[in-house]
Amino acid sequence: MKRYFCYMLIGCTFLVTILSFNFLESQGLKDVSSFPIGTAINFDQLKADAKLKKIQIENFNSITAENDMKMYSVKPNEKEYNWDKVDQMIAYAQRNKQRVFGHTLVWHSGTPDWVKEKGRKDTLWLDNFLKEYIFDYVGRYKGKVDGWDVVNEGLETKGGDYRKTLWYDVLGKNYIYKAFRYAHQADPSAKLFYNDFNIERDTLKLRGLLNMVKELKSENVPISGIGFQMHIRMDIPDEVIEYTLKMAAETGLLIHLSEVDIIFNEHDDTRNGGIQNFNELTEEMKIAQAKKYESLVNIYKKVVPKEQQYGITFWDFTDRDTWIKRFFKIKDWPCLFDENLETKPAYYAFKKALQN
Repeated sequence: MKRYFCYMLIGCTFLVTILSFNFLESQGLKDVSSFPIGTAINFDQLKADAKLKKIQIENFNSITAENDMKMYSVKPNEKEYNWDKVDQMIAYAQRNKQRVFGHTLVWHSGTPDWVKEKGRKDTLWLDNFLKEYIFDYVGRYKGKVDGWDVVNEGLETKGGDYRKTLWYDVLGKNYIYKAFRYAHQADPSAKLFYNDFNIERDTLKLRGLLNMVKELKSENVPISGIGFQMHIRMDIPDEVIEYTLKMAAETGLLIHLSEVDIIFNEHDDTRNGGIQNFNELTEEMKIAQAKKYESLVNIYKKVVPKEQQYGITFWDFTDRDTWIKRFFKIKDWPCLFDENLETKPAYYAFKKALQN
C-alpha cells in the first residue's frame, strides 16, 4: 500500500511539473512580465493578417501606432482631422485590454508639408496651431491614451544640440516647453515623454538630453518620462547601455524602451544608409542576438527602479515587417519573430529574462 501511494505521489508530482511547464510555455511575453510589453503596429496590416493579430494579442499588452497617430496622418490638411484609424486602434486596444501609447505629437519628420509652408511664413500662426492641434488631439483621447511621445527627436543625430527644424527655427526651444504644457492641460493624467534615438550609445547626446530635462524640470514643465528608442546594433557594449540607462533613471522620470530592435548590420542613421556586412542569418548569429535581448532586459530591470519602468516596446516584432529593411535598404533580422512569423531564439531569451 505504501509503495502504491509513493508511485501515485511521484506520478502526480511529474504530472504537475509537466502541466506547469506547458502552462509557462503557453503564456505570452506580457503574462510573465512585471511591466508592460508593447509593440508598434500597422493597423491595416494587423486587421488583415490573422496570424499576426494572434501573436500580437497573445504577447503584448501595449500598442503604439507606427504612423497612424503622426501629424501627417491625423491632420493631412488644414480643414480636417482624420480620426478614423486612431479610433479603430483604441477600440481594438480596449477589446484586448491593451494600453495605448501615443506616438507622436511633435516630430520634424511627421510634420506635413502644408504646416511647414504656412508655419515658416507666420510665426504667430504656428504658435497658435501647436496649441490648437495638441488640445484637439490629446483632448479627444483624454483618458484613453495612457502616455504620449510629446516631442520626438528634438536633438541632432549626434551630440546634444537642438535639432534645427521648422519648430525650433520658428519658435525656438520653447516649442518643447509649450508642447508639454499644452498636452498636460489637455489631459492632466497622461504620462508625457521626450523620445529620441542613439541616446543609449552617444553619451554626448545623452548629456544634452539630460540638460534639457533639467531645464524643463526647473521651469516646472510637466515631463513624465524619457523614451529610449533603442534601435541598437549587436556591437554596442552592454556596459554603455547600462551606463546611459542608469544616468537617465537618476532623473527620477519614467523610462520607456520605446522602439526596440537589435540589428546585425550597420547604417549611418539616414534613409538608404544601410551597410550590408552580413548577408545570411546563421545559427550562431541567432544565439548571439538572443543573448543581447536577454541582456537588455536584465539591464533594464537592474538599473531602472521598478516604479520607473514604463515598459519595453518593440518597433515591429517580425523580421518580415521590420522598418529597418525599408528605411535603410538592407537585409537584416532584428526582431523576435522571423520572416514566417515563427519564434526565434531571441523570443525565448527575452521571455526568460522577463521571468527571472
